[in-house]
Amino acid sequence: MENESLGRLIENIEKVIVGKTEAVKFLIVGLLTNGHILIEDVPGTGKTMLALALAKSINADFKRIQFTPDLLPSDVTGGLVYNLKTGDFDFKKGPVFANIVLADEINRTTPRTQSAFLECMQEHKVTLDGRSFSLYDPFMVIATENPIEYQGTYPLPEAQIDRFMMKIDLGYLSMKDEITVISAQKIKHPIEDLSPVMGLEEVLGLQKRIKNIDISPNIFEYIVKLVSSSRQNEKIKLGASPRASIALVKACRAWAFLEGRDYVIPDDIIKLLPYILKHRIILQPNVLVAGVTPEEVIAGLVKATAIP
Repeated sequence: MENESLGRLIENIEKVIVGKTEAVKFLIVGLLTNGHILIEDVPGTGKTMLALALAKSINADFKRIQFTPDLLPSDVTGGLVYNLKTGDFDFKKGPVFANIVLADEINRTTPRTQSAFLECMQEHKVTLDGRSFSLYDPFMVIATENPIEYQGTYPLPEAQIDRFMMKIDLGYLSMKDEITVISAQKIKHPIEDLSPVMGLEEVLGLQKRIKNIDISPNIFEYIVKLVSSSRQNEKIKLGASPRASIALVKACRAWAFLEGRDYVIPDDIIKLLPYILKHRIILQPNVLVAGVTPEEVIAGLVKATAIP
């Protein structure tokens, strides 16, 4: 049985996001671990609404940044503004100062702006002229990408994409769920009436609780074996770094907590591994040409590694 408060949170988000319980849970995994989530899917599948529904459900400060080629680093982080009264430079906060930041079409901005955003994601702070400004707590980035249209985009470098804990997709709705969605919007969008069911203090408390979820030594070994096997696989040009192992440990603890357990089991690892690894590995050119997907290669890693 799920934690009762998290069950209410999932139920509340699903008033807006229909038929995507697993994706909702993945977002909550990110929230509980201060992990960032990359959503790659076609337009119109509910990526923005999912982020907004999560923010409203926990009464979080939410900001949306539309990434475009002309976006400057200061448009994201903020900057120093001269104060005529005091004669000093005051810091004006940018939209990254929020609990949940939606980075919409993150691959459409220049590497310079992506680099500025990278420090925010990794260090949870903004540095300007030697001065550091801490971001809010909790802090989570939900970034989106369009997998179809690549014209005018700047692919995320490995160093930045590695900062995302998980990469997920939403996919199209079933016919039944799509009918439910359009019926619910006859008068107004359900997001307009969505109320918080949890506060930020409770979120911070849950973040502390999941650190106590037990992981046995053989589970740690299983995680490391799986991740390190990506570095020796002949189909993989570049394997996952130890950061992937750390992300998998955090995600598994949160997932176990969501499932009502105080310990991690191998099934948690097998469930989450594709979402942790698929954006962190680069396949060999001949494998890509053959049409093999990262998910298929990861399934092979799982099959070749003994379950404890």
